[in-house]
Amino acid sequence: PLKEEVTGNMLEWCLPGDMNLEGVEFKAMASGSHRVSSDFIYFRKGGYFGLACFANMAVDSVVERGARMKSVGILSTSYTLLYRYMSFLEHQVRLQLKTPGQYSPLEAFFEDKRSVLPPDGESVVTACPGSAWGAALNHCMHPEMKITHPAGCMSQFIQFFGEQIMVLWKLALLRRRILIFSPPPVGVVCYRVYCCCCLANVSIPGVGVAVPEFRPFFYVNVADIDTLDTELSYVACTTEKIFEEKRDLYDVYVDNQNVRTTRESLKPLLRLSAADREKYRKLTEQRQMLLYSQEENGDCVSSEEDHFILFFLEQNNRIFQTLSEVAGRPEPILTQESVRAMGLDPHGDRLFLLHLLETYGYDSLLVTEHPCCS
Repeated sequence: PLKEEVTGNMLEWCLPGDMNLEGVEFKAMASGSHRVSSDFIYFRKGGYFGLACFANMAVDSVVERGARMKSVGILSTSYTLLYRYMSFLEHQVRLQLKTPGQYSPLEAFFEDKRSVLPPDGESVVTACPGSAWGAALNHCMHPEMKITHPAGCMSQFIQFFGEQIMVLWKLALLRRRILIFSPPPVGVVCYRVYCCCCLANVSIPGVGVAVPEFRPFFYVNVADIDTLDTELSYVACTTEKIFEEKRDLYDVYVDNQNVRTTRESLKPLLRLSAADREKYRKLTEQRQMLLYSQEENGDCVSSEEDHFILFFLEQNNRIFQTLSEVAGRPEPILTQESVRAMGLDPHGDRLFLLHLLETYGYDSLLVTEHPCCS
């Protein structure tokens, strides 16, 4: 567990006890958390992903300045299944606030999950966020490889950003560095980081092998500045306003629903094209049809989240399938017809297309000035 004292955040307890957890006390407890009563937070620690639950309780204690704040977390090599343990962490952090020092449930949880870890020791967890560092989780303990997510996070993402989703989609597909700012609570913002990653999925073999991997960093703070400075592609969130001034660290800065950039080459991409608006119309239309079907027929098989992910996966596959077909022709020229076949606007998406060709290394393709994207 983590706790906040007069001297600042400190690691109170962890398993295994010999892990290098330097800095995790600031990842598991977001800056500004003292303003909220509870929160959750996803983060990265080295090669691991963490989930921590935070809680704040008023106490009659001068030493604790009238408030006891703790965070309990876990680390894993994969982030996609961490949310399954959120209720456990929420319960444990409340327990730690009321009866500090009771670590036996955390020890039992760690022992239970440790049994599935590989014997090489490399997958042993580096403490997770917040107060209780306990469970060493590993993706191998779950046979399913399907990306999973908490119910409702995609629909909230759509409702929050609206048409701006199409701008974020293009920037994610171009593997740009995206930083999302928001004051606490930060949990829902971590979900937005995850949703941004889902915009860039491609399932065509070989596509994207030469481009930087678009992985989530989730919550970051000033201690991550040196790490982010070396990253070519990422999406992350922060509660620290100072990042806005660190323009070399990001390509795109998202403040509330305001998506902006200081990169002149990217500014035109912040404007919606006709094709963007049409895609968003289709997305919302299909979403409404799905919700109606669920309400009328009790259809619980088709989830809104799966539909959201599939919508952008199919759109991305459509683009790269067309690019591959054109690249294989004797005269690899992108015409207006081929651009429309990708679901793009020959005029409004010209710059996006040129960025895409450069990012993914389609050097042999030519974009015609007049018939295609003038």
